[in-house]
Amino acid sequence: MKLFATLAAAIIAAASARKVDATAFRPKTNLRIPVRPVTELEYIAAKVNALDTTWTAEAPTHRFGTTADVAKLCGTWGKHHPGYVHLPDISTFDDYEFVGDVPSSYDARTAHAECTVISKIRDQSSCGSCWSFGSTECFEDRRCIATKEDVEFSSEDTASCCRGFACGMSQGCNGGQPTAALRWMSSKGVVTGGDYPDMNKGTGCRAYSLAPCAHHVPPSAKYPACPKEEYHTPRCEAKCESAYTNKTYEEDKTKSARAFSVHGVEKIMSELVSGGPLSCAFTVYSDFPTYKSGVYQRTAGSQPLGGHAVEIIGYGTESGTDYWLVKNSWNEEWGDGGTFKILRGKNECGIEDEVAGVSF
Repeated sequence: MKLFATLAAAIIAAASARKVDATAFRPKTNLRIPVRPVTELEYIAAKVNALDTTWTAEAPTHRFGTTADVAKLCGTWGKHHPGYVHLPDISTFDDYEFVGDVPSSYDARTAHAECTVISKIRDQSSCGSCWSFGSTECFEDRRCIATKEDVEFSSEDTASCCRGFACGMSQGCNGGQPTAALRWMSSKGVVTGGDYPDMNKGTGCRAYSLAPCAHHVPPSAKYPACPKEEYHTPRCEAKCESAYTNKTYEEDKTKSARAFSVHGVEKIMSELVSGGPLSCAFTVYSDFPTYKSGVYQRTAGSQPLGGHAVEIIGYGTESGTDYWLVKNSWNEEWGDGGTFKILRGKNECGIEDEVAGVSF
């Protein structure tokens, strides 16, 4: 026992006398310790990008924190809703002309550069009023192409005053349907008006009174923090803001000649080229909020969040995949500058089911 203790002491003394190289304790591979937990949308984006698909994902940094945030803005009722308004098919009109020889690609923003309203990306704020944006933008864009008057119309007038039986029981921030709104614009009309920054500038009758905001992400000067609860629907007031002295509310109302639906890929393309952008609706799935570029198509395992209304402004083909070019209302910091491409010809997420427009 005494001999063992002596040997152990000698070994320890010898080791202490040597200079120990710290690199001997370094791991053979670099360790990556996350500085914070991965968010839901970051996880979804990473999963999408690991797939061999036609689009690239990126977790939004200036728009959403979770898929629940997105679901709040999906305020569109689909064709299976009991109050859904079915518009007459455009091909049933006596004066309908089908344009069969359309270009291989089309973008209304460049085809009608004089209509700056087509390029403008709006923000519906913390309100499920996408249905009023998709329809109002369709109205103003097609009117500009028809009349050459580059005028912005009021999505707030649509969201707050298009309601009840006259509007398919639409309920402002609580949801509605663009087909009903387009029919309402043909019978009742809609007034002029821009976005929140345009309030009280006298440029339109009713600007959008709900401030754009950052949804559960760090707020900025441009996009401050959102309220804890979704905004309430603005009141329907039959008057223009005091700074707008051009016309009275009733004088400012503008109507379209008629509202219609468009069915079939070729007819949708034909109508885009001949008349301009069209309103549509589709089902948003849990991977869609992470869209950044490419041609979106739903990935396996993604879950439905709700119906969403947008505006088709063109079409084309990217790396062999046909797409619709679509304008969203989640501000320009989402997606590809506020727009996205989605698979064309396969009724992806139902986007080819509920296409509609107006004529002048």
